[in-house]
Amino acid sequence: MATTFFIPAVNVMGAGCLTEAMANIKSYGFTKGLIVTDAVLNKIGVADKVSKLLADNGIASVVYDGVKPNPTVSNVEAGLALLKQNDCDFVVSLGGGSPHDCAKGIALCATNGGHIGDYEGVDRSAKPQLPLVAINTTAGTASEMTRFCIITDEARHIKMAIVDRNTTPILSVNDPELMLAKPAGLTAATGMDALTHAIEAYVSIAATPITDACALKAAELIAQNLRTAVKDGQNIVARENMAYAQFLAGMAFNNASLGYVHAMAHQLGGFYDLPHGVCNAVLLPHVETFNIETSAARLRDVAQAMGVDVSNLDAKAGAEACIVAIRSLSADVGIPAGLKDLGAKEEDIPVLAANALKDACGLTNPRRADQNDIEQIFKNAL
Repeated sequence: MATTFFIPAVNVMGAGCLTEAMANIKSYGFTKGLIVTDAVLNKIGVADKVSKLLADNGIASVVYDGVKPNPTVSNVEAGLALLKQNDCDFVVSLGGGSPHDCAKGIALCATNGGHIGDYEGVDRSAKPQLPLVAINTTAGTASEMTRFCIITDEARHIKMAIVDRNTTPILSVNDPELMLAKPAGLTAATGMDALTHAIEAYVSIAATPITDACALKAAELIAQNLRTAVKDGQNIVARENMAYAQFLAGMAFNNASLGYVHAMAHQLGGFYDLPHGVCNAVLLPHVETFNIETSAARLRDVAQAMGVDVSNLDAKAGAEACIVAIRSLSADVGIPAGLKDLGAKEEDIPVLAANALKDACGLTNPRRADQNDIEQIFKNAL
């Protein structure tokens, strides 16, 4: 079976690499960029730092800092208007998954026209997006290097999953020095998001030997470093290892796709405006328990990668040990125990489940589910 592997053409990584990355950006010959970020990163001066580095290399820029934690259609439209007003010829996303996703939406509409909702689904665009340089400040979503773009449709109260080869950035930058100041809660949520990417990619029906290698190494690094990164946010070694882990997990799911954890988490985010990584972390052990029927041997592999001794365990026991390891890591980094703690309500589950079954991320889950199955997983996670 033929497969295609997607990744940005250039990826700059390592402590202090932001300055080095500017030479790459300059080489493209851009004249003016739209920096897409959030209000916090703009307020603390990170956007200004990037703007000055661009200016030092002869590139002008303008900042759009209106991105919400769950970026919306309105965010995309506002950023697109600013881009057109200033005749920008490329986009810089600065932050975590939210600015990256919003920037992808802006860049995609800039060249393809129309409304971002027109591109919901898989490969719906006709043209490459406006060139996008993605500068990452969190270790979790890997949106800086993927073809995934998640945008909240405020009118429908859902998250649209846009999976499109044309949203792949041309350059990604992962400088762990930009991640040192991140609070423990954000570090935990994004780290568990990365673990979810790795595990869902590994059990995916679209997994390949390449994605398998990336996924297992990501799970290993996360198990070894996330607790430290949460406890000691200034630990540059843990931060750098988490940066590599989330990138590896991104390489895995960008090509093997995901599963029901993401399909369900998107609905929680769209319906209640909840943090994506936390939703993933709560749902992960419940969805993988559902997947044991088809994926026990693979989940046993994940347990081993996370440091569990599975030498004397059969596939099912090893899979169950994997669930225990996930729960243990989640609890150690302070993730809430259930969806009720996040404000989810049982009466909303039928709608959440129906929408989850429409999400493109569920197409590669290893075990098929129906409405009743998804509803039961949601109930188990409450």
